[in-house]
Amino acid sequence: MNSFFHTHRNQQNPSSRDHYLLDMKQGDVNGDGIPDLVYLFGHKPDGPSGIFADQITLVIHDGYSQQHKVVPLQYNTGYNAGLFLGDFDQNKIADILVSFDSGGSGGYGTFYIYSYAGHVLRKIFDSEIYNQNNSFRVQYEDMYKAAVSSSQLDVLFTIDISNKGYSYFSAYYNEDGKLMKPAQGEVLALAAVNPIVTNENRTSFDLLALQRIIGTTNADTLGYVENLLTWDGSKFISSTLSVAIPGMKPISHV
Repeated sequence: MNSFFHTHRNQQNPSSRDHYLLDMKQGDVNGDGIPDLVYLFGHKPDGPSGIFADQITLVIHDGYSQQHKVVPLQYNTGYNAGLFLGDFDQNKIADILVSFDSGGSGGYGTFYIYSYAGHVLRKIFDSEIYNQNNSFRVQYEDMYKAAVSSSQLDVLFTIDISNKGYSYFSAYYNEDGKLMKPAQGEVLALAAVNPIVTNENRTSFDLLALQRIIGTTNADTLGYVENLLTWDGSKFISSTLSVAIPGMKPISHV
């Protein structure tokens, strides 16, 4: 493993001493029955203890042939890069989930899933494409409500924000609960994609995709869009789309 790491590092960038192994998983990803090694390498400008990396690269090392395939990533800069191996496309062969955080206050990340069945590389999930196809609008409404809607997906959710308190309302609402002027929030890009096993699909993994809903400031979290994604034979489709809201302490009337 060490000799492979150093060989790959030298091939990737002979002049750099700052390329490190970010994560490694073992599993059969090509379907030949022999475990393969899957690596993430990256350049760490802050040294080995840093959590930030750029030039993040996926490497698949074939357990039978001992050959390796280098997979450059379209977006390759972030924090806490990691791997997960599991069957998402229901062919009983492990796929490769690559994830890393963007950093900053947005709390979103970059996520790719690759299939390497039969030694053929296919990208079956791309967070950038997902974000483009799952956009939402957040509009404040009278009587202390926020509407979360998507014309793309033909859905509408209403969030009750009446427990936010007077100091919050006074910036947006008159005393009668009417908006003083239009106000908008936002649904941010993907924050997480979590592999899960459901009762309906116990032999492979589904994906739970999360997007944070904010008010007029990033610090004001109104809830999360939760989208359960299931493989339909050729792509991921939404099987359940919902909005979850954070819990609040009950208001005492005593």
